[in-house]
Amino acid sequence: MRVLITGRRGQLGRALVDWGKRAGWHVFAYDLPGLDITRLGNVQEAVRTVQPDLIFNAAAFTAVDRAESEPEQAFAVNARGVAHLAQAADEVGALLVHVSTDYVFDGTSHRPYHEEDPPHPLSVYGRSKLEGERAATQARRHLVVRTSWLFGRGWNFVEAIRKQINQGATELRVVADQTGKPTYAEDLAEALVRLVTLGAQGLLHVANAGVTTWAGFAEEIVRQLGLSLPVVPITTPQAGRPAPRPAYSVLDTSRFEKLCGPLPTWQDALSRYLRAHTP
Repeated sequence: MRVLITGRRGQLGRALVDWGKRAGWHVFAYDLPGLDITRLGNVQEAVRTVQPDLIFNAAAFTAVDRAESEPEQAFAVNARGVAHLAQAADEVGALLVHVSTDYVFDGTSHRPYHEEDPPHPLSVYGRSKLEGERAATQARRHLVVRTSWLFGRGWNFVEAIRKQINQGATELRVVADQTGKPTYAEDLAEALVRLVTLGAQGLLHVANAGVTTWAGFAEEIVRQLGLSLPVVPITTPQAGRPAPRPAYSVLDTSRFEKLCGPLPTWQDALSRYLRAHTP
């Protein structure tokens, strides 16, 4: 299996490279400046050179707040770039696997979101990712996977909390009115490899088991680091972030679980992450 991975230096991209190699695939991984998915010619050149059986798109504009002031760049990467990959995938008959987000939902649900629930994004980021989903489905062979609250190798929520701790914070003020499912990039990458191996296509939700708030996530980080720093819950308006976020974006992963079984709990995933990334 010849596999092309975009976004090689991102949290998911790094994990996909490792899991792809473990699967025995021939992995060709790219990132800027070598591959700019916003440029169709650049994408076509890479795909024609590699002749992949499979394309994983882990490239994304993930700066949720910055997207509010840079919508053109967000849509260029998250939507038009995906359209370029879909076009190039069809040229060589490759399966396109595209990763999307829980932020395509508005958070007004009182139950976990199913794949068939109508999306209604609140932010520029969410709208750009939804348009990217639609672009991915234009590929004849595609798998779109929504995930949530990703953390892995690179900058993420865990490291943001750890940075505050290392800088001597006496308390952590963290949003407590947003609820979701933290997901470890390593577990997501393994799940994607398994789905491809099983021949899955269409739309699936994949996330670690368990539900929490950002404040609950922070409390568990502090606990697993063996500290007693207080976490002060605040509201989304108190956080003063430019982009609106869904209050409840829990993904229903039952369709994925019927194929592969459940992923480990987010607490277990956090424990493995900290063991691997604590000096």
